[in-house]
Amino acid sequence: MNVDLRHLRALAAIGDEGTITGAAAALHISQPALSRTLEQLESRVGVQLVERTTRRLALTDAGRGLYERARVILGQVDEALADAAAGTRPLRVGFPWAALGERTVPLLRGWREEHPGTPVRVHRPDDPEAALHRGEIDVAFLRSAPSPGVALASRPLYRERRLAAVPEGDPLARRTAVCLGDLADRQVVLCSTAASTTGLWPDGQRPRTLEVANIDEWLTAIATEVAVGVTAEGTAHSHPHPGVHYLPISDVSPVTIRLVWPQNSSHPATRAFLDHALRTTGDGSRSER
Repeated sequence: MNVDLRHLRALAAIGDEGTITGAAAALHISQPALSRTLEQLESRVGVQLVERTTRRLALTDAGRGLYERARVILGQVDEALADAAAGTRPLRVGFPWAALGERTVPLLRGWREEHPGTPVRVHRPDDPEAALHRGEIDVAFLRSAPSPGVALASRPLYRERRLAAVPEGDPLARRTAVCLGDLADRQVVLCSTAASTTGLWPDGQRPRTLEVANIDEWLTAIATEVAVGVTAEGTAHSHPHPGVHYLPISDVSPVTIRLVWPQNSSHPATRAFLDHALRTTGDGSRSER
């Protein structure tokens, strides 16, 4: 089909930015040049990849599929060039907002001691699964299973208790544990990048919710008695707050922590990192799969 990397970079930029203007700026080319490159790609592939109107721009189904693969291909090309220029590149590890709690530092220190020639670079993307698809990270720790049908491999590592986060002066803070029903009549604050309440309440019994953008807003909403929170155990270790009290929720199942990576992994240290994570955090064979 005589498709060049510049064609794939054009489609990737359009998918990332959502506009011709933003994509052209990201690629440092003019908008007419980007439009011509896109037209060439569609002509050579033989299918429309982008729907363009005066008000909106969106990838078609074919465009979305090619965009996702192009992201992986471009990431692998960039990684290969970087490896050739600088030797072994760092293993890029995506962490959720609470990382792995108290296990985080031993995991990273242990890896550095055992694999001094392969440094780890830590990232905290808003959507680690999407970052894996785009080739922005090599592995990710998730507190949920990957979406079905995606080209990702997954291994459970260990489980964390679910915790309630309540204001320090709240009557619930004097208890040793709470039940889910104790929170049902409260407003529950959700972080858009790390909600931990999916599927907890039966249909029709879900409490009022308030969505915030990040961990700081989440903690502030709780500390100022605007809402309560539901989270995983790692949050209490990674994000202590003088106005927030964490306590276990006794009648809900724990959260499974998984290591996730692309099935066609491009980093040679992926398997070694999985083995290290299993040794450091606990035997994943005893966790749910």
